[in-house]
Amino acid sequence: MKTSRIARATMAALIGAALTGATHAEIKNYEFQLVQPTIKTGADRIVTVRLVDKTSGKAVPDAVIFASRLDMAPDGMQEMATKVTPMPGAEPGTYRFKATFGMAGRWQLSLGAKVQGETGTVENKLVVTAEK
Repeated sequence: MKTSRIARATMAALIGAALTGATHAEIKNYEFQLVQPTIKTGADRIVTVRLVDKTSGKAVPDAVIFASRLDMAPDGMQEMATKVTPMPGAEPGTYRFKATFGMAGRWQLSLGAKVQGETGTVENKLVVTAEK
């Protein structure tokens, strides 16, 4: 009798763990991806990124972006930074930013976000190439 109760309790715990794992991914399983890795130089250019759950490949809507920075760190000029303005996304799971790309080269877009229902922070550094 005790053995069957222990077996049922163990089975319930395993099912609970499996269900929890199915509904929540680890924060390291999320990443930002550039929709367009190349952009023209100039003012008011739009950079679009997609937040993806790497385990399912699905876009993640409604994340809260709380940190963004755009600079030329990949070309050794991290002091060459520009203002980044969040814009409404075109579709769920996409996030858009308006910025001025004052010169051609590689620009690093650093993002920090919170995903609803997850603990921790998604942090990525993406390289956008600005061309004349």
